[in-house]
Order: sequence, then structure tokens, then C-alpha cells
Amino acid sequence: MKKWTRDEMARRVAADIPDGAYVNLGIGLPTLVANHIPPDREVVLHSENGVLGMGPAPAPGEEDYDLINAGKQPVTLLPGGCYFHHADSFGMMRGGHLDVCVLGAFQVAANGDLANWHTGAPDAIPAVGGAMDLAIGAKKTYVMMEHLTKSGQSKLVPQCTYPLTGVGCVSRVYTDLAVIDLTPEGAKVIDMVEGLSFDELQSLTAIALQRA
Repeated sequence: MKKWTRDEMARRVAADIPDGAYVNLGIGLPTLVANHIPPDREVVLHSENGVLGMGPAPAPGEEDYDLINAGKQPVTLLPGGCYFHHADSFGMMRGGHLDVCVLGAFQVAANGDLANWHTGAPDAIPAVGGAMDLAIGAKKTYVMMEHLTKSGQSKLVPQCTYPLTGVGCVSRVYTDLAVIDLTPEGAKVIDMVEGLSFDELQSLTAIALQRA
């Protein structure tokens, strides 16, 4: 089955971020979005460790490990960018100052519930970070994740079985197979990977889908 690559997923997310938006990119897959912001669009990227105005990843050999994102990856700083205390950063997140956050996830429920910090497994290491603050503080929460688990189970589920990060917070999900809006009227497919039929997508998804 053809799937979007991680960079293709990131490019698809970046295309939907409006000009002038203030955006937080969560650790993992979402960090790739910074590399695909259209050059004619001004998007101000925020990192919870206290950076505003991040650019794309640095070229090999040009990394400055005093300049990192929340996932400890080296980043660049665009003209006008700045650093600040992480308490101020969380104030931005909790105060509703971010237009969009893009987070990874273990599960997303049909009603927009998000589980992305702990699988509940006894040996799993919880890693909530600022996800709870972002999920409820940003004006829109997008999720970027693979459609299926390694064992082939849908990550889009009727109800989350893992500990919740946020309730009813996710408005759009980007997977390696499709882009799906979660609305009060149901889950609506707005884009699919080329060559995949709607019925095939539905067979791989644990919630009912609608054509947009």
C-alpha cells in the first residue's frame, strides 16, 4: 500500500497553516513541518523550551546545540526570533496565544480526545511535556501520526484506551494515508494518499468516516 512519507505528511500539514499564524510543533513527526513552510508565507514557530521564530533544521555541520527545540534537536532562528524563560513560554501556551499546535499521538478518538503521553504499559516511560498545555491552550490542535500501529491497529478509535492528554481538543488528523477533520457531525475525509480508495481507508479505520 502506498503511503505518504514523513516529509510528504509534513508538507501537507505546512500547506494548511495560514500566513501569520503562531504555531507550536510537538516533538517527533511534527518537527518536520518547520522544513516545509512555504517560502512566501510568514509562520512564527514556537518551542515550549523558550524559542519564538524558529526556522528549518540547520544544514549538516552547522548545528548549534545551544539552539535546540523541545525535543533537543538543533534548529535555526529566523531574523526577529528570540529566546525567553520557559515559564513565559508556558504562559503563551496556556494563555491562548498560539493559533495552532501540531502534536503526535498514540490514539485520537472520534470526538477529538487525544492520548499522546503514555500507553499505560507498566514499563513505558510517561512523557507528557507541555502536551496538555498545548492541547487546550492552542486555538486549533492538529495531530500528525501514522494511521496504524506497528501491529496494524487503527490509531483513530471510538474511545481512547490510553490516558488522556486532552478532551475534545483535536480538530484535524494528518496520517500517512489521509487527512481527516473531526467535526460535531463526524469524521470527514478531506484528502487521501493517491491510489487509496475510500472503502480501503474505511477498512483500516476504527471509526466511521464520511466523504467531505
